[in-house]
Amino acid sequence: MNFDYSDKSQKLIDRLQAFMDEHIYPVEQEYIDAVHNSADRWATPPIMEELKQKAKDAGLWNLFLPEDYLPYGAGLTNLEYAPLCELMGRVMWSGEVFNCSAPDTGNMEVLARYGSEEDKKKWLVPLLEGEIRSAFAMTEPAVASSDATNIETSIVRDGDEYVINGLKWYTSGAMNANCKIMVVMGKTDTSAPRHQQQSQILVPLDTKGVTVVRPMAAMGHFDEPIGHAEVSFDNVRVPAANLLVGEGEGFAIAQGRLGPGRIHHCMRLIGCAQRALDLACERVETRIAFGQPLSKQQSIRERIAQMHCDIEQARLLTLKAADSMDRYGNKVSRDIIAAIKIVAPKMACNVIDQAIQMHGAAGTSQDFILSATYAYARTIRLADGPDEVHMMQLGRNLIKDKNA
Repeated sequence: MNFDYSDKSQKLIDRLQAFMDEHIYPVEQEYIDAVHNSADRWATPPIMEELKQKAKDAGLWNLFLPEDYLPYGAGLTNLEYAPLCELMGRVMWSGEVFNCSAPDTGNMEVLARYGSEEDKKKWLVPLLEGEIRSAFAMTEPAVASSDATNIETSIVRDGDEYVINGLKWYTSGAMNANCKIMVVMGKTDTSAPRHQQQSQILVPLDTKGVTVVRPMAAMGHFDEPIGHAEVSFDNVRVPAANLLVGEGEGFAIAQGRLGPGRIHHCMRLIGCAQRALDLACERVETRIAFGQPLSKQQSIRERIAQMHCDIEQARLLTLKAADSMDRYGNKVSRDIIAAIKIVAPKMACNVIDQAIQMHGAAGTSQDFILSATYAYARTIRLADGPDEVHMMQLGRNLIKDKNA
């Protein structure tokens, strides 16, 4: 494996870093204050639109879409995009500036790959232009949704329409005032084979019978202005043409959607962890305890060193996974993908927790980003599949391969 970034990647890294330094970091707190002080906490502040236009003008737009989706996006491989995703991850809200934030990235990939020409015109193009936001509705409160075959929401054909009934929660993006479309996962045939019961369908948020019940907090954080919602579907009717691909294809679509998304989440987490380490290094130089800066304490130096090692290991493992996906595809790369899903979120939680400790009480406050990034990292250990599932699957595969 070549450990050097390609010329194409390095040029984009340099441009993105320069953009972050000039336009993102200087207004980081201003954006956070604008969200918290807004009369509508789910309305995106005007400053975001200004930044998005600057990113478009700079050619740093839709960087996440790979070559398969040209002319949409930048045509980058997973390995080329990974370091860019890490840079964006250092400021949690900055992904939207470049139109590279979840769940829109995954939804745009789904629409680009599986949507009809009408779907693309109506929903994909506005999403690619950053004019609207979207949501992904899969998780349900009554079942263990990490196993997609447990999903209970029903999608029943009735003439030229499908009727949807069910209750979702942690529907990412659904609270945002600019959210217009949801990708909804449900079951069309409970008698079909286990992995062919699910389907995915497009549901406009303003459809009759759709009710946004409440915002869901993740460890006390509501992730304004994007949010995660509890959403009920009560005899919701949409045209049959809104079904993606066909009945029974929902599980396959979900697996394809999660491919690049695995890399995105891990690299964002590595960005969060690196930012936490950077802040910790600054904090320990200025915080005096027992007559000297914390940086003079041997235990602090050891922790800083270990944090660096942990981040570097996770970064290299994730880049190796990205390279493997580019070379051999998601199926062949399943074991190393599972490994990064285990390693990166745990690493980020541990590093950010250490950074909070070095900040003292301030680390838990709104004056620093650490509590929000910790909540994000801890939540991903569930939202992107529980650790136990990834470890069970990886262990099973390793044993099977060894004894084949």
